[in-house]
Amino acid sequence: MRQLSRGSKILLCAFAAAASFSVNALAQSWPNSTVTVVVPWPPGGPSDIAARPVAKRLTEDLGHPFVIDNRGGGGGNIGSAAVARAPADGNTLLITSSAPIVINPSLYKKMTFDPSKDLVPITNLLRVPLVLVANPSVPANNLKELMAYIKAQKGQFSYASAGSGTPQHMTGELFKSVTKLEMTHVPYKGSAPAISDLLGGHVPVMFDSMIAIMPHIKSGKVKAIAVSGAQRSPQLPDVPTFAEAGLPAVVSYAWYGFFAPAGTPKAIVNKINAETQKIMKEPAFQKILADTGSDYVGDSPENFAAFVKEESVKWAKVVKESGATVD
Repeated sequence: MRQLSRGSKILLCAFAAAASFSVNALAQSWPNSTVTVVVPWPPGGPSDIAARPVAKRLTEDLGHPFVIDNRGGGGGNIGSAAVARAPADGNTLLITSSAPIVINPSLYKKMTFDPSKDLVPITNLLRVPLVLVANPSVPANNLKELMAYIKAQKGQFSYASAGSGTPQHMTGELFKSVTKLEMTHVPYKGSAPAISDLLGGHVPVMFDSMIAIMPHIKSGKVKAIAVSGAQRSPQLPDVPTFAEAGLPAVVSYAWYGFFAPAGTPKAIVNKINAETQKIMKEPAFQKILADTGSDYVGDSPENFAAFVKEESVKWAKVVKESGATVD
């Protein structure tokens, strides 16, 4: 093999040093203008619980405004697609639930973007277990009794969710797939109307995030049957996991993550990750984690990307088995 001359080696080292300096300078100079953080859901939803405090602290720490842009529609696809098409300069970012990232690509017949190619993961922000809850009129107080009751209905049983393609919907489909029970999905436009009909007895059960349903569990207006996390929730210490109740395959979370357009310089991605991790370790964000029943889930971009890939495979299988589609 031909050996490089001493001069060539010096030149290569100089190029490497210049490239390193350029990357570091890029990270140090960012941000130099307002940063738009798109949340592809209406204001006040669970994604805002993570997005608004993070944007506020990034504004304070980095000296430039991080402005939340709630851009709902299309099951999260419209706002997410806008970020996917944005310039990869770190000035347009995305905080979203898992739906448009790992569920919609398998559920929707037409997608205007490919999350796996058009977005780069930065870090997970929240990972909240779901709860299977029942109206008090349902004659079941645990999962075994509920499954027996559903089976006895011979296909005349329904469950509500916050909408087609949501983690709530897909967790219901995962439950159906594992148990082979017949249940009809009743989608709503958000958790609030679904919970309203559950409280009114118009639907017997629903899967929902702990964030939304906890007040109604505490008031006794609904019965908590099981939680979908790997461990019991500190907020519901007496409610078993699905695994403890005999269904180890039913593990599900509603998670919320931070993303940037693909091609965003690695130095900027790493800087956003580092700054966000600092925020997540502060008492104010730790309280958010505690209030939502979430564990600390901040991670490196690489580990979060691996998690997203695993979730994509998992939910693609569930969507296929359910036969669910959205035009």
